[in-house]
Amino acid sequence: MNLLAHPKTRLAIRSSLLAAAILAGIFEIPAARATPQQVRLPGGKGQIAEISSSGPQRRQGDLYIADGNVIVTYGDARLTADHVEYNDATSEVVATGHVHYDFENQHLDASDAHYNVNSGHGLFHHVRGTVKIIRQPNPTILISENPLYFQGEEAERLSEDVYIIRKAWITICDPEHPSWQFFAAHAHVQLNDKVALVSANFRLFRIPLIWLPYANAPASSKIRQSGFLVPDVGDSSVKGFVFGDAFYWAPTPWMDATLGAQYFSLRGASERGQLRILPTENTSISYSYFGVDDRGLINSLGVRQPEGGEDQRLEIKTLLPGGWRFVTDYNQLSSLTFRLAFSDTESEAVNSEIRSAIFLSKNYRGFSFNIAGINDKSFLTLPTLVPPLIPATSVTLRNLPEGRISSVDQTPWQNVPIYFSFDSFVGASRRSDQDIDTPKFVSRAEVAPRVTVPLHFGPWLDVAVSATFRTTYYGASLDNSGPTPVVVNQALLRNTGEFSIDLRPPTLERFFDRPKKNRRYKHTIEPSITYRYVTGVNNFADFIRFDSDATLTDTNEVEYGFTQRLFMKQGEDQPRELISWRIVQKHYFDPTFGGAIVAGDRNVFEALNSITPFAFALGPVNWSPIVSDFKVTPGDRYDFEEILEYDPNLQKLSTIGTLMKVKPFSNFFATVAHFRLDASNVLQPVSNQIRLLAGYGAENRKGFNFTTGISYDIQNNQLQSQIVQATYNGGCCGLSVEYRRLALGEIRTENQFRVAFIIANIGNFGNLRRQEKVF
Repeated sequence: MNLLAHPKTRLAIRSSLLAAAILAGIFEIPAARATPQQVRLPGGKGQIAEISSSGPQRRQGDLYIADGNVIVTYGDARLTADHVEYNDATSEVVATGHVHYDFENQHLDASDAHYNVNSGHGLFHHVRGTVKIIRQPNPTILISENPLYFQGEEAERLSEDVYIIRKAWITICDPEHPSWQFFAAHAHVQLNDKVALVSANFRLFRIPLIWLPYANAPASSKIRQSGFLVPDVGDSSVKGFVFGDAFYWAPTPWMDATLGAQYFSLRGASERGQLRILPTENTSISYSYFGVDDRGLINSLGVRQPEGGEDQRLEIKTLLPGGWRFVTDYNQLSSLTFRLAFSDTESEAVNSEIRSAIFLSKNYRGFSFNIAGINDKSFLTLPTLVPPLIPATSVTLRNLPEGRISSVDQTPWQNVPIYFSFDSFVGASRRSDQDIDTPKFVSRAEVAPRVTVPLHFGPWLDVAVSATFRTTYYGASLDNSGPTPVVVNQALLRNTGEFSIDLRPPTLERFFDRPKKNRRYKHTIEPSITYRYVTGVNNFADFIRFDSDATLTDTNEVEYGFTQRLFMKQGEDQPRELISWRIVQKHYFDPTFGGAIVAGDRNVFEALNSITPFAFALGPVNWSPIVSDFKVTPGDRYDFEEILEYDPNLQKLSTIGTLMKVKPFSNFFATVAHFRLDASNVLQPVSNQIRLLAGYGAENRKGFNFTTGISYDIQNNQLQSQIVQATYNGGCCGLSVEYRRLALGEIRTENQFRVAFIIANIGNFGNLRRQEKVF
């Protein structure tokens, strides 16, 4: 009940005020000692406006006037000032002198204000304000917990979350000493959405850097806002002066797109695009495009050599009803020359394999159903740049359409340890390279049932015996009667028998207790012996090499080796593996693999590459390389692996691979990778390369962060790539600079200098994009 609405109540208040005034005049009570007064007035919407002050208060009709530290509260809103006039008929407040306004996460300081407690509309002059926004963690940008600071000659509050600020400046830095600011003639602040600036200029340490007719920045916990991104400007020894910009579009929370372009003063122009869609919880769609319209650099003959092209990718993943899964991963690259010339990083530039796949699959009760289409393209050589002009070479392998059905080992009898499984496929394939060009659709089919019988001889020996009967059909074959193979329309039918015995002798183990450290160690030695026999591949050379299914040969072999492991258990924690060392080798009783081996050639068979991915057979062989794989994985701080392959045929180490990752402190990391191939140039090019990467910090870590790395070709005595990147992140901004050098043969030797000014909660200004950083 509103007591002030009754005439008797109003008369009582007036009488009390008059009596208080008379007493104050008689006893001359100082104003500083006046007792704080409080009154409750109607404010509309059924709520009450409470007004209190330390100074005198009076009523003039509908106008209530208070002085001295006046506090007006209405719901969640609170306004304080030296002088307040409140109209209980219109719910309007006029406040002057040291005005402070607080509502939820909003705080304003002003010289005067006109505020309606009912509608929330207000007008504040010479205003300074803050808005506290809780930011969600985002790995793509620097996040600051600082509030949004703004200042202006006039701020109009239209509603609970909308402000219009005139002659404004905005920042999230310390307002007394801001590192950066946006000045704008007109600013529209939509809380939990965005800040829109009209006729804005960006200032760094109060120095104007760029003017924008319109700009907006996110003002919500989610940093997604449609609009033009900050332009990027840079310089390259190959591309020349670089200038570009992009437009980011986020129409819904589950979709966004980016479309941009760059101008290269020495080359031409590039276009980029990216689309990301998450229409449902179980479906994702992404598409990316990068293309360059290249004028080309002038070669040694004085002729421009264009190297433009395009690279695009489409990826779709979805879970369908009934347990089905659909995936599309389409990749297209116009040429390897284009990738080498315009890729931003070395790892992307040297990738010469393009794979596309589309499949529909389902797993049900141990059975797997797959309908797929796969296309693999590998670029083998680059075109020559001077006469004689030789075009680039590549090989394309396509399996489309293809259906596969398989099962895991299953037994139809509960108490009989006999397990059955099978693999099968049917489809059409094609191969195209400089030597072989098959018809567009070569039919293929295969069925391979398998039976496995596990045997246990007490705790000392486990044996698994397996037999497979494989029937394979190809609709075309190769005629090798001439100097080069020729594709002929003659079908092949192959029936093979495969038999294997897997012996697992007992594992040797020993425990070591360390009671003082509450630790227990366990050392194991696990020997293994596998015998394998394949027969029935009588026409290996006639099969077209579509995939690994065509590399099956006759073989009579035994694989033997052992694995040592060291485990540690700390207290009641789960044991973890600290060290493992596997040594394995194969012996081939049939050194020609049923006549499939070709002397003096690079031979790649299933029986050979099942022990090592590197070719080692230049002719008949009885022994594979001895493969040693040593790993040390004590935890998150250290990781080490050493792979050695000793070839008894060449009597030397043919392969050395070393990888070491070190993180001794929380902010320091280092990686060393060394790889050497030293078998034969016929098998694979001899190489010896080392890569080093070391750094301190992380991409969005506050403070100083530094990373440097090199890639060096020891065999050719050439520095392939080099990078130095330094970043400093403060409370509201950061600066990142980078030098990068790429040496990719005749196609490209480039020095890049990049810089990015990082604006917290907004993004980067510069030509060093996030995906090119090395942290």
